[in-house]
Amino acid sequence: MEKNAIEMLGITKRFPGVLANDHINLSVRENEVHALLGENGAGKSTLMSILFGSYDADEGIIKIRGKEVKIKDPNAATALGIGMVHQHFKLVHNYTVTENIILGIESTNRFGLLDLKKAEKRVAELSERYGLKVNPRDKIEDISVGMQQRVEILKTLYRDADILILDEPSAVLTPQEIDELMDIILRLKKEGKTIILITHKLKEIKAVAERCTVLRRGKYIGTVQVDEVSEQQLAEMMVGRAIKFEIDKGPANPGEVVLQIEDITVKNSRGAIGVKNFSLDVRAGEIVGIAGVDGNGQTELIYAITGLTHLDSGSIKVHGKEISKMSVKERIEAGVGHIPEDRHRHGLVLDFSVAENTVLKNYDKAPYSSSLGILDFEKITSHAADLIEQYDIRAGEGPSMKARNMSGGNQQKVIIAREIALSPDVLVVAQPTRGLDVGAIEYIRKRIVAERDKGRAVLLVSFELDEIMNLCDRIAIISHGEIAGILHEGEADEHQIGFMMAGAKKSDSVGA
Repeated sequence: MEKNAIEMLGITKRFPGVLANDHINLSVRENEVHALLGENGAGKSTLMSILFGSYDADEGIIKIRGKEVKIKDPNAATALGIGMVHQHFKLVHNYTVTENIILGIESTNRFGLLDLKKAEKRVAELSERYGLKVNPRDKIEDISVGMQQRVEILKTLYRDADILILDEPSAVLTPQEIDELMDIILRLKKEGKTIILITHKLKEIKAVAERCTVLRRGKYIGTVQVDEVSEQQLAEMMVGRAIKFEIDKGPANPGEVVLQIEDITVKNSRGAIGVKNFSLDVRAGEIVGIAGVDGNGQTELIYAITGLTHLDSGSIKVHGKEISKMSVKERIEAGVGHIPEDRHRHGLVLDFSVAENTVLKNYDKAPYSSSLGILDFEKITSHAADLIEQYDIRAGEGPSMKARNMSGGNQQKVIIAREIALSPDVLVVAQPTRGLDVGAIEYIRKRIVAERDKGRAVLLVSFELDEIMNLCDRIAIISHGEIAGILHEGEADEHQIGFMMAGAKKSDSVGA
């Protein structure tokens, strides 16, 4: 009989207005990759935070390798060989990889001084052993998001963890980095580690997990052998209904040009050219996608359109009116909506309530504000309550709930609800379904198509090729900050797009 590395029995956790975990049972065998699947707000991260000692359970017991334990804090979890890689990394950006890894457990030499060389040597050995390819001396601020995640994994390995909890590890990764992460997970398993993988991505579960436990609205639904169920069956267990992976959409009926980008050049945060001589038109009633490997100018392009950075040259017009010198607020009033790729940095004020976040862009206008500038909180709350119901936003405390206390997917729904409610003429959408479950993805993709069908001009930036191909009427491929070509719906396939993302040009890709 196979031994269990972890048993969580009858785990219950309550927060104000929310029963996050309702008598949940979870058994994870030694040396298995066990997926934990559920919608946003299903209670997955809460359950794992209890296992890691970040929260205390109100009820239930935990057994590690058959022995009942009390895990009062993360230090107790670390002592039991449990490590957790959180969805939002906990790294000091101006420290090196090694300095981050040893933070809190610094080793010293016989003179009581920090022995950084010894630590760097061990980090290098661990990196080599597990195929992580991390340079111990790199600064965090100089490495990619995918590499930062590897540093978080190394932190757990450096502390001798043999049980690893990975919370939505692919939510911020490019497709290439996701493939590499899957290889790393399989390597960790081969080296004897037990891994709990929290994810919404059914392909990842099928690729690396042996068993999968499904939660729904805080309750245990079941545990299945991954090789005995389909992705469709997993999706139905997760959301409680049939899910359509393909979005039904009719042909586009593009009208006049709404967003006109002409020969723009934009520098990135380091002063290098991020976008070079970039031109693109987006018409009313169409979705134009930007496909490319992360770091090829997508962020700079979005920032330039929405006013988060300045143009070095070129022009951006909405309905023929130049907006490149306008402030962010003026661009909003000119009809530019923005669903940002970084929801915490540019999408929400985390310490504001849901209600306050829904009116961030129009709080100073009727009906939310009087002519004297006095906010009408009753109207703001009513507006938020309507959006919560319409978009199925899981906010246990209702409109008064702080955005910080919501799951990432529900935070995303708040942003999308706010932006669509503003009825912008141009909707700039970046990574709209990153970190969302299949039910939320299905809903949000339908909303984007519905905006197109209302005559909005939609510019979609996504690293998910299936999303780009599913939603877009035209696809502009970006490589090294330049357009490699534009493909129309029906003529694009993954191989051709991938080839162009690598820098190959489409000979007939001129204009829009």
